[in-house]
Amino acid sequence: MTVNGPRSLNTEQSGQVEVRRWGRPRQFDFEIKSHAVLGEACGGLSFLTAAKLSGPRFVSLRGPIARMSRALGQFVLNVQTEEHGYEEHYAPCLLKAEVLDSTGQLSGLEDDLFKASHQNEADLYLTPSAEMSLINMVACQTLDADQLPLKMVMLTPCFNTEAGAAGPDTLVTARQRQYDEVGLVQVVAASESVAALEDVTSHVEYVLKSLGIPYRVIARSVRGVSIDMVDIFDLEVWVPSQGNYRAIGSCIVAGDSQVRRIRARHVEPDNGQVTLALIVSGGLAVNRLLFAVLENYQQADGSILVPEVLRSYMNGVSTIEGFGDQRG
Repeated sequence: MTVNGPRSLNTEQSGQVEVRRWGRPRQFDFEIKSHAVLGEACGGLSFLTAAKLSGPRFVSLRGPIARMSRALGQFVLNVQTEEHGYEEHYAPCLLKAEVLDSTGQLSGLEDDLFKASHQNEADLYLTPSAEMSLINMVACQTLDADQLPLKMVMLTPCFNTEAGAAGPDTLVTARQRQYDEVGLVQVVAASESVAALEDVTSHVEYVLKSLGIPYRVIARSVRGVSIDMVDIFDLEVWVPSQGNYRAIGSCIVAGDSQVRRIRARHVEPDNGQVTLALIVSGGLAVNRLLFAVLENYQQADGSILVPEVLRSYMNGVSTIEGFGDQRG
């Protein structure tokens, strides 16, 4: 079920409009449990174990829950490569400062990044998003017209200290310092940027529809409140334990300043002129996707149904129940 039509949101952040939502939130006839309670009760998710290893805002996964997380990442990758024409990439998790600076992540956000230092070598930073590596793969390159749109996808661990984090997410498990993310990037001619943004957004939506998770799409403009000047689509999934939609990913058209710093160019087919290409990116946090699945597919006895599209990735398992000892 898709509901269309702009509707204003009650938010302090100007320029946000809900443009559509899909799916009807499930009506439960038992007490709803959070993903943290569900995961810890079945023995597959532990914040205590992770805290012993690394401190707060980390999670340890085990058994079928760990396998479901891996299945989700593989499912998203396969969908994008086999059905939507993206090429899979893999890249280092440690990035140079200039790579972060090219996408505007270093100035003003350095406190949220993990830094790795080594004697007599320049500092490196743990990547905060999959899209950042993909975008910089085309930095300073000139692409032929027949290479566009260039479509890339990558699954990678990401890291963020959330140093300035506050608000409702601070005390819930969705805001992790380490998480897997699937990043999508399309490099296109400037005239194709609007269509590419819709394209990338639809590819993220396809995943959520396939998993049967209700969601909504929020249009956000960084230049004003006009719906005709949209730069970002935020995707939010339904979280039953909170009775609300929560962020799971965003799809973005790179701003002019970012495009000029990256200096990705393409040759126009009509006149051979070299001009700047535009970059559209999208990301989907696998941990938040896992938590959404746990909550939306929970059963009265605390077990969790496995979405049909994931069962082939989990050796046919259809239900996750309690297992093993509780390790902490």
